[in-house]
Amino acid sequence: MKQYNHRTITNYIKQRYGAIAQQGSVSGCCDGGCSCSSSPTDINQISATLGYQENDMEAGATGANLGLGCGNPLAHATLNEGEVVLDLGSGGGFDCFIARKQVGEQGRVIGVDMTPQMIDLARANAARLGYTNVEFIEGAIEALPVDSDSIDVIISNCVINLSLDKKRVFHEAFRVLKPGGRLAVSDVVATAELPEVIKQDLKLHAVCVAGAEHIAVLEKLLCEAGFNEVKLTPKDTSKEILTSWMPETDIDQYVASYIIEAKKPR
Repeated sequence: MKQYNHRTITNYIKQRYGAIAQQGSVSGCCDGGCSCSSSPTDINQISATLGYQENDMEAGATGANLGLGCGNPLAHATLNEGEVVLDLGSGGGFDCFIARKQVGEQGRVIGVDMTPQMIDLARANAARLGYTNVEFIEGAIEALPVDSDSIDVIISNCVINLSLDKKRVFHEAFRVLKPGGRLAVSDVVATAELPEVIKQDLKLHAVCVAGAEHIAVLEKLLCEAGFNEVKLTPKDTSKEILTSWMPETDIDQYVASYIIEAKKPR
């Protein structure tokens, strides 16, 4: 079995999401990397399964909603007017555009993504809509281009599993959050030991499966980073989400869609 180094895996993921940014929507976190359903993609139907409401769909009307993700972190973030929000792996800007409406004109939303094509797409969408309280920055979530103690809320949708250094991601998240700041993330996590055949599959890394970390490890990493009130909750629609990516497989026996919440002590 071929072993891939971290650089190869990361470059493959970047290329895959760069292509998605250029081609438009996909079917969930799939897209030719697994045995996806051949039925036509219905972005609104996918988003509803992930937990978005009908009024959220308006934020994706300009192409910001690419059908990616494994949940709706904003349903748990409880944003307030005037807050500063950071989206890890912001893609086409869908969650950022929903968040900017919730924090109002006095608030601010920052999207960070490692894929240049995604940043270009999100910036074009924001410019087209005339949004002035949202910005998109190219960068890695393991080394955030954001000031320390500057963020009220961090959100992310099915991105942290793609990182090969989750310990660093959580330490960076803790660094940039203000005291009392909170983390609300939707992600794919491992609920059992992943077989080596999955771990070493480049395509399964890119479709948010092979890089999934076990629940217990994630909880430990969050606590070691300094977070408290750590809470990991499975989504009710987890099996439906995962089987839509990889039908006729037993992938849901190994991974699940979870909401991950934590706070930085005051």
